[in-house]
Amino acid sequence: MAVRAHGRAGRRGWRPRCAWVLALGLLACAWELLAPPLPWGARSPPPPPVKVLLWWEPFQNRSVSRPPPDCEARFSIRGCHLLADRARLPEADAVLLHHRDLVRAPPEQCPPAGPARPRGQLWVWMNLESPTHTPLLGRLARFGLNWTLTYRADSDVFVPYGRLRPRVHAWDPPVGPAPPPGSKRALVAWVVSHWDERHARVRYYRQLRRHLAVDVFGLAGGHGRPLPAWALPATLARYEFYLAFENSQHRDYITEKLWRNALLAGAVPVVLGPPRANYERFVPRRAFLHVDDFPSAARLAAHLRLLHRRPAAYRRHFLWRRSFAVRTITLRDGAWCLACQAVQRARAVPGHRRPDRDIARWFRS
Repeated sequence: MAVRAHGRAGRRGWRPRCAWVLALGLLACAWELLAPPLPWGARSPPPPPVKVLLWWEPFQNRSVSRPPPDCEARFSIRGCHLLADRARLPEADAVLLHHRDLVRAPPEQCPPAGPARPRGQLWVWMNLESPTHTPLLGRLARFGLNWTLTYRADSDVFVPYGRLRPRVHAWDPPVGPAPPPGSKRALVAWVVSHWDERHARVRYYRQLRRHLAVDVFGLAGGHGRPLPAWALPATLARYEFYLAFENSQHRDYITEKLWRNALLAGAVPVVLGPPRANYERFVPRRAFLHVDDFPSAARLAAHLRLLHRRPAAYRRHFLWRRSFAVRTITLRDGAWCLACQAVQRARAVPGHRRPDRDIARWFRS
């Protein structure tokens, strides 16, 4: 009897415990249905892709249609929807407007301004020429441009002609130093397509050639031997030094003359452009020689001949290759993809549209 009584008492003791379990279960279900998701367990949907419309193909034959670049493959940028069809203007987050086309095109060929302009749409001024070679800057005020896309590091969208990146990929070019001078057949090369006696680069070349032989090539029938673009890399790879002389001197104006013609070709660049400190923002100080390093063109010529005779000293100008690789950036692909990335980053920043900018004044500064 005692045992049976104990069993009945035990069964009676389970009843309140079952009630507690049931209540807790119902409470958990209610929380699951009504409570907001916890931040560490939530999966927010990906943001919508950024749509960037390129209104004009810069410096291209308009009869030839090219597909937009693959931003993920070229720059590891995801979430870009690149547009080339002007009919899709209303859905674009940003419109890229190339300067030379913008200031010379008739109004009917430009995107519609005023009330017809989509609300909140960014109009991006795109230009990779220096102020010296950028005509009609005074016409920009009429277009209501918001952003700048140039080679200057203080642009809204910074698109340099090239850059160094750390060597992290197995497919990077070989890391070793450049071949010793003895394996090359010539000393100094210069490619110039626009010859102007007023340019500082032409005046300096005329001084340098009094003391040193320079092989001059002309891509577009300029002074020197003709050199088609397809033969450029192999030709310049035969030289120890390359004159990376810019056509004008402006802040951050460092073009393919340094990146492609010299660094990619395996030649030591001798630069004439902005001050040395400006170059050192983008490349190591020993990766190049600056004309300002020498009191005269004669002293520069003597130094180049000295490096030619001392292979070990020459190779020290290539030590940077152990850590970095060169990447050139084309105006079209870089502008499209890097503009998309800039819009992605700016979406969370209030006031990023920047209306009524005096871009001409900024660019001349």
